[in-house]
Amino acid sequence: MPTRILPAVGDADAIRAITTLLSQLPDADPVAPVADSTQLIDTLARLAAESVDELPEVVVVHERIGPVPALELVREVALRFPAVGVILVTTDASPGLFQAAMDSGARGLIALPLSYEELATRVQAVAAWSVGVRRHLGHGGDVFTGVGGTVVTVSGAKGGVGATLAAIQLALAAQTSGRTTALVDMDLQTGDIASYLDVQFRRSVVDLAAITDISPRVLADAVFRHDTGMALLLAPGEGERGEEVTDRAARQIVSALRSRYEVVVIDCGAQMSGASAAAVEMADTALLFTTPDVVAVRAAKRTVRMWDRLQIRKAEETTIVVNRHTRGTEIQPALIQRITGTTVAATAIPANFRELQGAVDAGRLHELDNRSVVKQALWGLAGELGLVKVPEGAQKGGRSRGGGDRGSLSFRRRRE
Repeated sequence: MPTRILPAVGDADAIRAITTLLSQLPDADPVAPVADSTQLIDTLARLAAESVDELPEVVVVHERIGPVPALELVREVALRFPAVGVILVTTDASPGLFQAAMDSGARGLIALPLSYEELATRVQAVAAWSVGVRRHLGHGGDVFTGVGGTVVTVSGAKGGVGATLAAIQLALAAQTSGRTTALVDMDLQTGDIASYLDVQFRRSVVDLAAITDISPRVLADAVFRHDTGMALLLAPGEGERGEEVTDRAARQIVSALRSRYEVVVIDCGAQMSGASAAAVEMADTALLFTTPDVVAVRAAKRTVRMWDRLQIRKAEETTIVVNRHTRGTEIQPALIQRITGTTVAATAIPANFRELQGAVDAGRLHELDNRSVVKQALWGLAGELGLVKVPEGAQKGGRSRGGGDRGSLSFRRRRE
């Protein structure tokens, strides 16, 4: 059987050199190269969604890949797609880098300039390893084989637009439907999830910041298991410690969570940090909450443009959610969509703070009455995003971003 090899190379000259050599390898089936880290992860995710057998046996990562640094990309691929063998191609063949590559999950390292013999030997060995892993998985091994959990980030166009409350309800909807769910407070200096849920905690996201290999046990020690069953990874009690969570640490934390939970909801707050930017970049769905007023919509437009300039997220890959919506307001979702150039969620969240105030003040947001129109709308949004598990026998409508999942909505109504 031919060995499928996927090159991930950002440099045009390097692409030509690598693909030429790969095409000369015996029993090799090189596929079209990808030019950046985002394209690599998206390609692997799409293939894994079909079957683990659709994944290439070998991925060759060039040291100049971007925007995610090569070692971080190797780690993410190893965590999310453990049946894929990764080879790092680099000019630095020092023992230190070799050890760092192995720690990140690479199965081999090849020095530049490329040698046909070394490339052939390493590809053959990594391909054999990958085939062995897949054979093990096919016999019921407990190695994680899926594409990974769904990561949704919730950001506010500005403070006070309801992003945290929404993140909590989205996570609750997913957990209640039967999906294993983690709720993360990445608003590192002013995060309020613990207050909304009346949680007293010792460990926080900061405790994972300095750990280079986040094992399941280490992750379990850092999360707080809420009464609802959700896993909470909370912001530090001392806001100044938020600076310890770098963008690199955030990538490792999100990757570890994605490999252990079906749904990961991350509250990124309204102020961008390196950590929250990394989370938004890695997310399957990035939500940006706004209210239908001029100040908030202008802030949403600024945020969208900033994400685009910094290559964090393209406008068309961002989903705006309109909170505190009323039919009589002058600024409607269609206008916000035109102003921001984003997708706008079909579900708008109605304005009704009175029904929320008691649960918010008591720190019992998870006990919000099922008759609450705000809760119903947010759980409907969870259905639209495909975060809830559709019960057996429910209508199986197509689940897509930007379109409502009727089966998910019918689940919400039955439970309430």
